Parts: sequence; structure tokens; C-alpha cells
Amino acid sequence: MKIKTKLYLAIGIFNILILVLAIVGTVSIQSMKSDTDSILKANYSTLDFCRNMLNVLDNGLSNNKNLTEFQSWLDKQQKNITETGESDLTNSLIQHFSEYKLNLEDKNIEKKIRKDISQITLLNMNAISYKSEVAKITSHKAIIWISVTGTIFLIISFVLLFNLPSGIARPVEILTNSVKEITAKNYSLRVDYKNKDEFGLLAESFNTMAEKLEEYEKINISKILHEKKRIDAIINNMHDPVIGFDDSLNILFMNTEAKSISGLKDTDIIGMQAKDIALKNDFIRFIIQDLSVSDLKDKKSEPIKIFSGNKEYYFEKELIRIIDTSAHERFTSHIGDVIILKNVTAFKELDIAKTNFIATVSHEMKTPVSSIKMSTHLLESTKAGHVTEEQKNLILGIDEDCNRLLKIISELLKFTQVETGNIQLTLQQCNPTEIVQYSLDTVKLQAEQKNISLNLIISEHLPKIKADKEKTAWVLINLLSNAIRYSQNKSNIDIEVRESEYNVLFSVKDNGIGIESRYLNKVFDKYFQIPDSGKSGTGLGLAISKEFIEAQGGKIGVESHIGQGSRFYFYLKSK
Repeated sequence: MKIKTKLYLAIGIFNILILVLAIVGTVSIQSMKSDTDSILKANYSTLDFCRNMLNVLDNGLSNNKNLTEFQSWLDKQQKNITETGESDLTNSLIQHFSEYKLNLEDKNIEKKIRKDISQITLLNMNAISYKSEVAKITSHKAIIWISVTGTIFLIISFVLLFNLPSGIARPVEILTNSVKEITAKNYSLRVDYKNKDEFGLLAESFNTMAEKLEEYEKINISKILHEKKRIDAIINNMHDPVIGFDDSLNILFMNTEAKSISGLKDTDIIGMQAKDIALKNDFIRFIIQDLSVSDLKDKKSEPIKIFSGNKEYYFEKELIRIIDTSAHERFTSHIGDVIILKNVTAFKELDIAKTNFIATVSHEMKTPVSSIKMSTHLLESTKAGHVTEEQKNLILGIDEDCNRLLKIISELLKFTQVETGNIQLTLQQCNPTEIVQYSLDTVKLQAEQKNISLNLIISEHLPKIKADKEKTAWVLINLLSNAIRYSQNKSNIDIEVRESEYNVLFSVKDNGIGIESRYLNKVFDKYFQIPDSGKSGTGLGLAISKEFIEAQGGKIGVESHIGQGSRFYFYLKSK
């Protein structure tokens, strides 16, 4: 039976019950009303007539008025005969009243009249008593009928009350729980509901949907497994180690090359926390030591050195951050990371060989160049004989070339110290003013040749700094030399030294051509020279300066705009 039919049937039954109960009550009340009306109309009227006749009789029938009144009440009684025997008593009263009118002084006839009235009264009172009993019986029957009918109807109502809502609520609850299971991807669930109502049709549709979803899920899982195998094959055939993590640093996958280098197996790593494995494995510890949310694409790091198979390997770590943007275009979430280690061992070996070669060549070149410079000094003196003006110019050119070669050789030697990690620092308490003054004295002649003014802005009562005095002065001299080189004749260079929080700031500001923004993050790279600058050099001065300052725990940077000059600065910690 359909739910709609059930509801119509239940409401119809309720209405019929109410109607039947109303009919039973109405009939019962009508029966009691009939009994009551019968008493009031038949008996109480007669009693009233008899009472009035006795009153007239008590007042006397000697005048016509009383006789007429008595006759009127007697006529009414004659018309209201309702009980058995009442007719005979009324006729007797009429006969006696007729005799009494002929002889008003006859007391015996008056007594007979009174007797007749008393008998009529008694008869009606007995009738009232009887009819009252009948009314009580009728009332009792009405109560019984109404009670029985109401009880039966109440039972039927309770049966409908408990069965009908549960008959609707139970299938709704079953379907609701089934929908929750489907939402949880339990596509194997089926609804066991056999009734042929609307819920039965809905259950059939639900089961059909679940069956289709289960088929699609199996197809999707098959496709996903196939794609996973293909991706695993691609990753495992990569020559670079590849490791995947989720957002909690649990290892999701590791290709064959990574497992070979780390010495780990799938059973040791998949699903495990990388930090726990890092406690026992150097390879994992090296690759996750700087893996955090703060990692950026522009962050540079030194190649990772790993020993595997009694051989030293170098890898550059490339971090690919996996961001989920499927939920909402404006909101993203970090769901994992993939690390690719690029094998740069061959390049590193070439770099080491290059560094060793530069160091060797620089050492070998420094001695003959120094000898040539000494020879030029001897030629300039009169001890070796007089030289012509043309010879002096040649000697001056040779001396300048020697100075340039010695500067290049000096930078190359410092650079080899930096690359080999052999920077020798002599940290001590230094006065910033002495470092600045020494640097200015060193570049003073170079600035005068271009009529450049060196403007010193230095704060009073500067704290001492903990630094290597010689290397810090070398950095400041390098910054000043670059500023002079790139500045126009008769321009200004501002040198500022001031305290900044727990540091001392050294700043060199020129008014040269400036540096394009795209080159600002490269000026401290090794061998980098700004294209089309018109200036030559090794491209090592700023790279060495950066290493010297950072080795002392400081920071170096640059600010520049095209046509507005450049400002190079570095911080060193105060004592």
C-alpha cells in the first residue's frame, strides 16, 4: 500500500471514529432528554393543575370566579391525561365537581373532590418516580455506550498512532543511514526494504545507484592502480633520487635510485615518519634538515655531500611544494612535498679541480709578477741608469699592469680560500672608525683621480664590533672601489656608519648608473658581471665580500634603481 493511501485511510478512520462517537453521544443525550421532557410535560403539569385546584378549593367555591377558575384547571387536566387510570380518576373528579356545583354546601362531595385530586397527584408522583428510574437507566446505558465506544476508538487511535509514524519514520531512518554510508564510500551497501510503497521504489532506486557507484569505484580504482604503476615505473627509472612526503613528513614513495643511495627498503620507509628514520639514516637527515614551510623556490643551498659505496657524491636538492587548489580558487592548502636530488658530483669534481688549478696558477703567477713589479721599480730609480721619457711611460704601463695582475691574483687566492672553506678569521674587538679611515685612505688617490668627493657620515660613540679587521677593511675598500669605478667624474659618494639595534651598519652610496632590478639578486654570485656595464673585472670581489661578511656572522645587501645610483651595505655585530 502506498504512503499516500495509508495517510488517507488513517485520516478517514479518525474522522469516522469521531463521527460515530458524536452519533452515539447525540442519541444517548436525546434519549435522556426525551425521558426528561416526558416527566416535565406529562406529570409535572398535572401536579401543577392539581395544586392550583386545591388552592381554589381551599379559598372556597362560593362565588362564580372561583368556580370558573377551578373549571379551567380541571379542563387543562382533562387534556393532559398521560398515565394509566388517570382518565378514570379525572372523570370521577369531573362528576363530583358537577354534583358539587348543584349543592355547594355538601361537604361530602368536597371531600370526594379532594380525594380525587389526591389520587391524581399520587398517580403522577408515582409515574414521576418510575420515569426517573427509567431516565437513570437510560443515562447509565448512555454512559456505558459512550465509554465502550470511546475506549474502542482510543485503542484504534493508539494503534494507528504507533504504527503509522513508525511505518513512515523507519524507512526514512534506513534510507538516511544508507545515504551516510554511501557518503563514506561504502558502495557495497544495499537497502533491504520489500514494501511496494514510495519508500520501496526509493529503496530500489537507491540500490541501483549504489550498484552503479560500486562499478564506477572499481573502474576508478583499476585506473588509479594502473596510473600508479605507470608513475612508479617512471619515477623508478629516473636517474636522480626522488622522495615524496605528505604534509606531516610521512614518506609516501622513494624511487630505486634514492633507495640505493640511502640503503633503505620499502618496508623500512613507506608510511613512516621521516624524522624518525632520520635519527638512524644520514641520507634522510640531510634532505629534511631544512625542509619546512619557510622553504622558498629562491632559497639557495650548498650541494649535499653523501657517502655511498665508499664514494663521495654531491647532490643539489630541488624542493617541489605540492599545493591543493581544488577546494576553492582563493584558498590553497599544502598537501605534501617532492624532493628531487640532482647528481652534480661530476660538476663538483670539476669545480674542485678548477679551484685547485686557480690556486696553483695564482701562486705560480704571484712570484714572477712580483719580480716584474720589483724590476720596474729598479728601472725607475737612477741606480740602473737614466731612462728616457718614453721608457718611463712604458715602465709606468708595465707597473699598472703588474698592479692589476696582483689584484686579480689576490682575489683569486682569497676566492680559493672561500671555496675550499679555509677562510682564516682573526676575530677581535675593533673600532669601526679605524676600519673606515683605513679604507678611505686606501682609495683616496683613486677618488682624487676622478675628482670624486667622499662624504663620511659617522655616528659618535659607536660601539666596538667583533670582526676580522683586515678582511672587513678589504670588503669596505672593495665596495668603495666599485663605487668610484661606476661613478661619474666630479660626483659624490656617501659613506655612512651608524649603530642599528645590536649591529653596526656600514653603507656606501654612489650616484652612478644603478643596477636593474633583475640583476640585484645575482650581484653577489661568483663570476657575475652586469651586462653592458662597460667595466671589466673578475666578478669575484662581491662574492668574496659576501663570504667574508657572512663568515663573521654579518649580513650584506644592495639597494639600487636605474639612474639613481646604488647603495651597498653590510652589518656586523657589536660586542
